[in-house]
Amino acid sequence: MSEPESTFVPLTADEVTTLFTDAAHGVFPAADWSVRVAPQCGPAAAVVAFTGCFLVTAPVEPEWWESVLAAPDVDPLHPTVLLALAERLGTTVGENDAVLVAPPASGMSLSPRVRLVPFDDGHPRVTRARRFRDDVRAWTTAEGDGLLVLGRGLAGRWEMSMDVVPCSRARGLGRALAAAARSHVPRGEPLFAQVTPGNAASMRALLAAGYRPIGQEVLFPLRNS
Repeated sequence: MSEPESTFVPLTADEVTTLFTDAAHGVFPAADWSVRVAPQCGPAAAVVAFTGCFLVTAPVEPEWWESVLAAPDVDPLHPTVLLALAERLGTTVGENDAVLVAPPASGMSLSPRVRLVPFDDGHPRVTRARRFRDDVRAWTTAEGDGLLVLGRGLAGRWEMSMDVVPCSRARGLGRALAAAARSHVPRGEPLFAQVTPGNAASMRALLAAGYRPIGQEVLFPLRNS
């Protein structure tokens, strides 16, 4: 059975923020195969898939989306659409990631299991974060074998990423970093993470730390640093 023809729903930036806040609480948009179209809502453009619907945020007029998605058997995450958007924006296609969220931690004890110290020495993960996020902050473990990065990304949401040196992997450090990250955002705020599905170690660490998958996402960087 073929999927129904997409309809287009305009959203404001504030409505995109609400959409992600609702998703963090387990309330998702209707699975009506609509394409929610919004202006750019952060340092990067984005194409996001939830179950049965899509969100696109980019400095592109809605008419462009209608034209590109008029082709048969395509949706906003089809490779041809992603490449067309990157060309339109003069940038590249980012990773095709799963999006996970740790819901607000109100009433929970999130004492970090690792000791973190502020860090900023130009690590590639920190440099990359600044292409996609504002207000980027980073910490390293006291032993120097783990890195945690936080910032505000799409629609102003808090996002995290982490890195563990090879010799310290498979010891639970990734899970500890993911859990510790939740204590570094304002209480009541959800925390989002993007991970390539093939990175099974990071996916397991995030799931074990209380994050849950909510969708799929491709970002398009619109800044150099």
